[in-house]
Amino acid sequence: MDRRTRAKLALVARHVVLSAWLIVSGFPIFWMVATSFKLPEQWYSWPPVWLPSPPTLANFGKVWAGIPMLEERGRVLPTISLEPLHGLLNSIVIAGSATLLSVAIGLLLAYGVSRYRIMPEERMFNLLIIRMMPPIVIAVPLVIWYSTLNLLDTWLGMIIIYTITTIPYSVWMTKSFIDEVPEEMEQAAQLLGASRLRAFVTIVVPLIRSGVVATCLFILILTWSEYLLALVMTAADAQTLPVQLSKFEGTQEGRLYGLQSALSIGVTLPLIVIGLLIHKHLVRGFSFGMIRRQ
Repeated sequence: MDRRTRAKLALVARHVVLSAWLIVSGFPIFWMVATSFKLPEQWYSWPPVWLPSPPTLANFGKVWAGIPMLEERGRVLPTISLEPLHGLLNSIVIAGSATLLSVAIGLLLAYGVSRYRIMPEERMFNLLIIRMMPPIVIAVPLVIWYSTLNLLDTWLGMIIIYTITTIPYSVWMTKSFIDEVPEEMEQAAQLLGASRLRAFVTIVVPLIRSGVVATCLFILILTWSEYLLALVMTAADAQTLPVQLSKFEGTQEGRLYGLQSALSIGVTLPLIVIGLLIHKHLVRGFSFGMIRRQ
């Protein structure tokens, strides 16, 4: 077998593996979307109904607009106390604010580590201790502490805890981007009269903006999809969408797959839209820092 044939076979094998992986990873999304358009009797049918026949928007109407209950074989599905628009607002405010604060604080800390060595390289691993602890370990102490500060079930309380728990990721990611910016560029700006802060804002930040965008998306996904802390630290006022998703489990009629899928689309769609809008920065951001300067 000559070299060209081996290269073609390797290319075919690579495409086969990637296609198989695409099918495996994409099937849950396909099933979620298909189920959201199915009638109640098709949720549990066997053999499974792959495509809704006929498709219906009743699941979306029930979940998002509060249209009266669907009927299943003469029975009415139970009423669920749910305010998805309020949950969507909570998720946007909490996740968005925590992401911006985490990236801003992490960017300043990473700059200090990269340029001023405020923390030795080996001590950087200590930051990851915050993320290495299981959330359930700190959940009960946080509830007790927050109850004394009147921060339970509030936007401020959730923003604070999400910001603290995601700062380690923010510092680690942004530091690798800052390390790739030659320090000589800042020194040249300072020779021209710019302050250290102005050189950072006008030179470093624009050069690593793709990396900052990628970090923002990564932190946003973490905070948007977080479940355990939101479950134990919110009740109604600050309840997020991932917590509301769990309300469709354990009902008298079993798990309401169609309604849950309709709400799941509302949870995942904003992240998909944001990813599509900033995809140009993501390609650059995720590859930034892979080539080290000598």
